[in-house]
Amino acid sequence: MFIRYGYEMTVECAAPTAFVCQLDVHPAQASAVRAETPFLTNPHVDSWLYFDVFANRCRRFLAPAGQFTFAHSGVVETSDAPDPVALEAQEAPPPLLPDDTLVYLVGSRYVETDKLSQIAWDLFGTVRPGWSRVQAICDFVHNHITFGYQNARATRTAYEAYIERVGVCRDFAHLAVAFCRCMNIPARYANGYLGDIGVPPDPAPMDFNAWFEVFLGGRWYTFDARHNMPRIGRILIARGRDAADIPLVNSFGPHVLKSFRVWTEEVADAGIAAPPFSSFAQASAVA
Repeated sequence: MFIRYGYEMTVECAAPTAFVCQLDVHPAQASAVRAETPFLTNPHVDSWLYFDVFANRCRRFLAPAGQFTFAHSGVVETSDAPDPVALEAQEAPPPLLPDDTLVYLVGSRYVETDKLSQIAWDLFGTVRPGWSRVQAICDFVHNHITFGYQNARATRTAYEAYIERVGVCRDFAHLAVAFCRCMNIPARYANGYLGDIGVPPDPAPMDFNAWFEVFLGGRWYTFDARHNMPRIGRILIARGRDAADIPLVNSFGPHVLKSFRVWTEEVADAGIAAPPFSSFAQASAVA
């Protein structure tokens, strides 16, 4: 199947401001991109890509003072099957885990394993290890937190989400990641595009999504505590320990978000990468 994805954002800066954005498709899925626009800005600025320590693609640019719009779109070819389910996938004891998974066992900025460890063992210590335990964590988080965009707060941690019982997709992911790590299951935070493919359309404006991945049976598997069901059509942007590692937009100076639009939808073929951008009558393409 083919999925058209993209975004358009307008910010306002009081002075020239450096940005690093993680909005490009992750290298693990980049080979499946069949068509794409260049990175577009209005007014024109140069940009360039580098890879961070988690192998995510990061785009740097200097936004001028005033209003500044940037956008990108593409078409990716992906499976029409939902997220894989492996009911018999087992946990590996910490001494047998690969070295590169160990960073996903310890606490991080939004994941306070020290505060949640006893809670996790009380809740999940008697659950069958492996896939069943991770699914039990997803079930608990899904039912424990009430989703609502009005409840978004950029500084909310996993422990605060547990106490407050409200949040958005990143809060669901952070709490589930925390519980998994407390149970000695490597877990990492992920974000990207997730459209309403195979599910009833959501009337709310589309946004980027957060989910998480766990290391079971010798590989990483996708879980989603907010939706709590296998979904079709995820397009990965970035992975990290938590949201602090992979901010979609990071500015080195103040900016005001003036408009924000995200799209992801199934299309018949890869011929058209982007719908018309609303703010690019005189935009320049940046290679």
